[in-house]
Amino acid sequence: MTIRVLIADDQMMVREGFSVLLNAMPDIEVAGEAVNGREAVEKVRELAPDVVLMDIRMPEMNGIEATREIVAADGTAKVLVLTTFDLDEYVYEALRAGASGFLLKDASARQLADGVRVVAAGEALLAPSVTKRLITEFSQLSDGPRLSPTAQAAYGDLTERETEVLVLIAQGLSNAEIAGRLVVAESTIKTHVSRILVKLGLRDRTQAAVFAYEARLVTPG
Repeated sequence: MTIRVLIADDQMMVREGFSVLLNAMPDIEVAGEAVNGREAVEKVRELAPDVVLMDIRMPEMNGIEATREIVAADGTAKVLVLTTFDLDEYVYEALRAGASGFLLKDASARQLADGVRVVAAGEALLAPSVTKRLITEFSQLSDGPRLSPTAQAAYGDLTERETEVLVLIAQGLSNAEIAGRLVVAESTIKTHVSRILVKLGLRDRTQAAVFAYEARLVTPG
């Protein structure tokens, strides 16, 4: 199955470069391009891509607002944020807005293609080291975001085991690694993850990780 990608970036060279790299992959097709966040939102409605490569700093509408609108309106397109610096505060805001992960703009062709495939498959593109450095950095600030009353109520519906799995997700562990840690079948972990996402009203593991940090289930270290 071919993965359809929309590239949203205000720099023509970036768009053209990524288009060449991705179109060279047998399982990926660049369905379109957008020069700003507003156009990205419109192109998602028009083209129905599987993945949106989203720059953060763009005119008219930035990537954070565009991500928020796409996630709220579409429900199927996954957003993969493009950034120059991996400790960019705006990246964290994009994750909170619903992005499924992020890539540095200097990523290799293989990293770019693999990132698109991972996000298209519904997985989070956040390495454990990135999870610690990025989400912890900004969610643990004293004035950082905390759970809303609705989110707190949803969190209260989790079982003890589901809470345990949520913490391990936030630490960047895969389903297989969580299964090994808890000495259960990987299929059991997949079931727990699905129930966690449903109970908390979240799209994917990235959002679950953000939730766990904002709930202070995971502390810096």
